[in-house]
Formats: sequence, C-alpha cells, structure tokens
Amino acid sequence: MTMFLLRSAFWLTLAFMVMRPGVDVGDAASRLSQDAMQQGSQFVAQQIDAIDCHDFTCAGGKALVSAALQTAPQAGAPMHVQPAALSVPLPRPRPDIAG
Repeated sequence: MTMFLLRSAFWLTLAFMVMRPGVDVGDAASRLSQDAMQQGSQFVAQQIDAIDCHDFTCAGGKALVSAALQTAPQAGAPMHVQPAALSVPLPRPRPDIAG
C-alpha cells in the first residue's frame, strides 16, 4: 500500500510539472505546426531548385511551384470585429391578443 502511494505521488508530481496550470498548449502546437510547414516548404523548394532544366517548360514549372510554396502574409484584424446589430428584436414580442 505504501509503495502504491509513493508511485502515485511520484507520477502525479511529474504530471503536474509537465502540465502545470497557466501553460497554453494550443499556442505551442500552432507554433510547432507553422515551423514544421515552413521547414518542409524550404526543403521542397531546395529540392526543386536542384533540378537541372534545359527547356522553357521545365523552367516555367519550377517558377510556378516555387511561387506556390511561398507563404502569403497573414491578415491582421478582420474587417468586421463584431457582428452587425439586428434591427428586429429576437425573440419577437407576442401580440396582445395572444395573451
């Protein structure tokens, strides 16, 4: 019984140290995903640049793929931060004759 409690305390302490409160896991995951996509795009671009081209169609294809791999800048704040107010109140008021 004592060994069970010691093991439980050890694993709970370890879990708390790994997943301590106040850590935003979603932000770290999105950053990791963005970094992985960027490194993958750079690797693919390097491999495409290494291809030897002797005609116009090959050079055009390389230019097209390298332009497609470049990341577009992210938009800042959206144009409409809050939805427009409704002119009709919801739910609509009941007529007086309905009771």
